[in-house]
Amino acid sequence: MNIRTLGLSAVLFLALLCTACGPSIYLANDFRTYAPNHKVVAILPASVSIGLRPNQARNTSDEQMRTLKQQTSLDFQSRIYAWLLRRQQQSRYTVDFQDVALTNSLLHKANLTDEDMRTQSPQDLAKLLGVDAVLTTAVQTSKPMSDGAAVAVGLLVGAWGATNQANITVNIHEATGGKLLWKYDYVASGSVGSSPEGMVNALMRNASRKFPYTPVKS
Repeated sequence: MNIRTLGLSAVLFLALLCTACGPSIYLANDFRTYAPNHKVVAILPASVSIGLRPNQARNTSDEQMRTLKQQTSLDFQSRIYAWLLRRQQQSRYTVDFQDVALTNSLLHKANLTDEDMRTQSPQDLAKLLGVDAVLTTAVQTSKPMSDGAAVAVGLLVGAWGATNQANITVNIHEATGGKLLWKYDYVASGSVGSSPEGMVNALMRNASRKFPYTPVKS
């Protein structure tokens, strides 16, 4: 095999690798039958799972971990809301987004903790919030984020390492039957996977362009 053939093979392999690592998107076939009736979408606090090495877990209390997850959860929620709101104001979407302050206030009044929300059906949450659909985010990360409470925890257990990887899934369920309308899977790694800001920016640069509530082109 000559150098040119090897080079071509390498290019094809890299292209295949990049394709395999790209975002995975699902859109319900009948999405357009729901979309015209949807006016408001609520963005829920993210569900956060943080993997710790054994020595880190031993030196991190349950209270510290709860605080860390809660802060990261709300950080993702607010940053995703800000991204979608900016693009919605540019008339790119056909729905409005419920203010996350109102969303969280309604959840608090209903005495729903982060754990409680995971057991509620999408339609029950949508009914509680008075919206037509709910957007949920699940984040699985190999280390805590690098800002806020994570810094305090990191100082206690030592450096987390220079890199991180996070698997992020964004779902939209409609309110009447809780049907999954849209699903977006994304993997953030390296420097962008080391903070909520980096991960949300990387996620939303891609996801916001694929967001389904867009005007139908005539």
